[in-house]
Amino acid sequence: MSIVIVGGNERMVCQYEDICKNYGCKAKIFVKERGALDKKMGNPDLLILFTNTVSHKMVISALGEAKRSNIPVYRCHSSSATALNKILSEQIGA
Repeated sequence: MSIVIVGGNERMVCQYEDICKNYGCKAKIFVKERGALDKKMGNPDLLILFTNTVSHKMVISALGEAKRSNIPVYRCHSSSATALNKILSEQIGA
């Protein structure tokens, strides 16, 4: 399963990747906007938006691409490791 995470804390990128690996997922993580997000996102199985730590512009861009590609979106206000574990356990059921 491939996952794209938009938002979050820069210092936690490695933790996000480790958590996703524990669930057998490949993750692309975009903490800051660097160029066109829609071209870098690809076609993941799930898009996770950490809404507290992401710009409005990035949210609009990510949601637009998700809508175009029929990608399910999970929004979460918290960008903690616990929140990501909860999301993945609910979505994947591992």
